Amino acid sequence: MSLIMDLLVINLFAYFLPINLEEPVLFHIYITGGWVIFSLRNGFYRIHRYTKVPIIFRKIFTQFFYFFLILFAFIGFFKQPLMSRYALAQYFALVMLTVGIAKLVTYIFLMQYRGNLKGNLRNVVVIGKNKKTDQLISVFKERTEFGYNFLKQFSPSTLEFDMIETLNFIKQNKVDEIYCSISELKNEELTAFINFADNNLKTLKFIPDNKNIFAKKLKFEYYDYIPVLSLRDIPLHNPINAFLKRSFDVIFSLIIIFGLLSWLIPLLAIIITVESKGPVFFRQSRNGIDNREFYCYKFRSMAPNKDADNHSATKNDMRITKVGKFIRKTSIDELPQFYNVLFGTMSVVGPRPHMVKHTNEYATSVDKYMVRHFVKPGITGLAQVRGYRGEIEQEMDILNRTKFDIFYIENWSMFLDLKIMVQTVLNAIKGEAKAY
Repeated sequence: MSLIMDLLVINLFAYFLPINLEEPVLFHIYITGGWVIFSLRNGFYRIHRYTKVPIIFRKIFTQFFYFFLILFAFIGFFKQPLMSRYALAQYFALVMLTVGIAKLVTYIFLMQYRGNLKGNLRNVVVIGKNKKTDQLISVFKERTEFGYNFLKQFSPSTLEFDMIETLNFIKQNKVDEIYCSISELKNEELTAFINFADNNLKTLKFIPDNKNIFAKKLKFEYYDYIPVLSLRDIPLHNPINAFLKRSFDVIFSLIIIFGLLSWLIPLLAIIITVESKGPVFFRQSRNGIDNREFYCYKFRSMAPNKDADNHSATKNDMRITKVGKFIRKTSIDELPQFYNVLFGTMSVVGPRPHMVKHTNEYATSVDKYMVRHFVKPGITGLAQVRGYRGEIEQEMDILNRTKFDIFYIENWSMFLDLKIMVQTVLNAIKGEAKAY
């Protein structure tokens, strides 16, 4: 949201001053692209609840230093002798003041909201009892503006520590983040916490009081002056990446809805209802981001039946109609999910959402299965283009699907999304063995 507001500011303010734009469209594309690129490079929107004010000032200075360079470079790059340098300098100053003040005000407002109104809180527990864990707990309690609600401290080095009770406490009290002191955990205990966090959508972080952990590729953060390490860094949790992916989703879904579904829906509505009585669309409750349930839409490909929400389609399934067999083979039945994408419950590319019943089953039987729910589900995904689509016939199917989904989540890029989309189209054209 901050990125959108800033882009509106830098584009709209260009009309408040007599800059004498000869190529306004080119100018807007240029400054928008430049702003986004340098925002990514400088981490301008990577502001956390524990970020210090001097760091925010540094980000503002760095961002506007580069913005100043690209702004005045526009005159030379695109031969704009009539542009007013003075008006351009005024424009730069106005944008810098507006964006900078807005960023600081938002930061202060959120700090006050967390500290005084106790909103936007994160429930946390600390595993370990030593000097650094006590310092971190002091930060949680004293720096209320960070918005951490400290619930309990567990000491693995005492006889009273019980792993099962600890994990049950975390579940029952809806803990959001777990902070572990590495030096006090045995290897099997550390593995247990990692697996538990992955399978229950909990954020796991480490307090680095063991020098050996610095050899691993982990993400550093500072809470006041206390170093904390994160085990998993998810690219789509970066605001810029999330904005780019969401922007692409909205634009692409609108193209499909107006360019294809606007005439395909009436045509298929007639064909589907002529063959079998019932609704044109089939909706099913599935699990999305953060394991939240949503309705996933498809063209109805089966005769209405009471088992639709409990049993996935199988090969030679008698419930599938003649037109249903065709639209499933060509993946046309999935096209209404572009409405899900437009509404924000799905993405074009991501882990495929499963029925609620199956999610509940796999959450307990497949290790790290719940990691799939750290991002929005997709119409297509890496697992699907690698051959793991459709019916789960054996255990290795869901294990490999989960493996590819986690790889996608941890290695996301727009290029990877585009590659998956192209492969999806190619697979649909040549046909797939499990498209039934």
